[in-house]
Amino acid sequence: MVKVITYGTFDLFHEGHYNILKRAKALGDYLIVGVTSEEYDLTRGKLNVVDSLVTRIENVKKTGFADKIIVEESQGQKFRDIKKYDVDIFTVGSDWIGVFDYLQDYCKVVYLDRTRDISSTMLRVKETSIQRIGIIGTGRIANRFVPEAVLVSGVNTRCVYNPHVESAKKFADKWGIDAYENIEDFFKASDIVYIASPHETHYSYIKQALAHGRHVLCEKPMCLNREQVEELFELARKKNVILFEGIKTAYCPGFAKLLGIACSGSIGSIRGVEACFTKLEDTNRRELTDIEYGGSFTELGSYCLLPIIKLFGQEYRAVRFESINDENGIDLYTKAHIQYKNGLATAVCGLGVKSEGRLLISGTEGYIIVEAPWWKTSYFEVHHENPDDIERFSDRFLGDGLRYEICDMLSMINGETTKDFKLTSGESKTMAGIMERFLAERDVRKT
Repeated sequence: MVKVITYGTFDLFHEGHYNILKRAKALGDYLIVGVTSEEYDLTRGKLNVVDSLVTRIENVKKTGFADKIIVEESQGQKFRDIKKYDVDIFTVGSDWIGVFDYLQDYCKVVYLDRTRDISSTMLRVKETSIQRIGIIGTGRIANRFVPEAVLVSGVNTRCVYNPHVESAKKFADKWGIDAYENIEDFFKASDIVYIASPHETHYSYIKQALAHGRHVLCEKPMCLNREQVEELFELARKKNVILFEGIKTAYCPGFAKLLGIACSGSIGSIRGVEACFTKLEDTNRRELTDIEYGGSFTELGSYCLLPIIKLFGQEYRAVRFESINDENGIDLYTKAHIQYKNGLATAVCGLGVKSEGRLLISGTEGYIIVEAPWWKTSYFEVHHENPDDIERFSDRFLGDGLRYEICDMLSMINGETTKDFKLTSGESKTMAGIMERFLAERDVRKT
């Protein structure tokens, strides 16, 4: 008897799950299915699981393919189960290619191709349907997005569009999705459009997606012009769809905890915020070759402006920029000094200059320090006048963090929350306004 084992969450059970179980069963004579518990799903980074464990087990049972169903509750259990049940073949979907190769020392490992076309009209649970994600853009962040989306229950990355057709096809082949040459067909195949294209294309793509009634998650900066952002949020309101700006820091648990502690009075009244994000970028990349839209502030400024605007608000009194530019006028290092009625803030960004990338929040009774990479907030300290009086806080930051913004957007789409409090439309507008001022001043200096 050939024994096969597979594992999964099996949330919002659909034909993709059915096909995996059917093909897993065909690999042998006896199929063992491990269904993950809610607790283990959280520890391994799976977010937004809708169905209860009992419901998920029952849905697996109804297929008739499982000879035995077990509950996966902890890390390392796969190895123990393989030994315990004398398993011959371990199998999972191709989303996990390479991840479980270590089990080849104990049994055969088979990765099964995923079901490509999962529609939004699948099994509905509590009026929740699976949202099809279409991606515009095929660069680095888009490649990080796909595996992150796998870890959010209720979405399925369906397709990609890029006006450079060969890039779209290459991306689609890599991730097992569909590539579209016609953007109209792309919109028809999508419920959520994730925009990861160059900055200057965001406005046009967002407007087209909203006009087609699609929800939009757009990488930062949403636009480099405040008026455009205002127009897009108004269009989203009229179309009754969700528009999100993808600054992952805004949605991660540690950053939310940081804001709560900072505003709790633990360091008194906040009077200063200094945020720094620098990295040494390859000089051949778009960020340092795009004369009009490249540079450190357009690339990294959104991250550094986020804590400033969250803590001090949108009504600043003055903003001043200082930059070190290359011979083409692209800023390699920029400091934005922002003055408020009762506070001072500095945002420091660099692509050609390296500095200590930390976040410092200064108050009348102490300060909060978040060391680099603070934009993945997982640990911070609260200091007071007494150097021995230190409070330490931590939280998890899973993977690349994109799963948090996907999960929050999905919650709004499903009506679980109606307020965009983690990053409001007003805050996105304010950031776009500051970006617009920076570009205007830079262009004046060039002339």
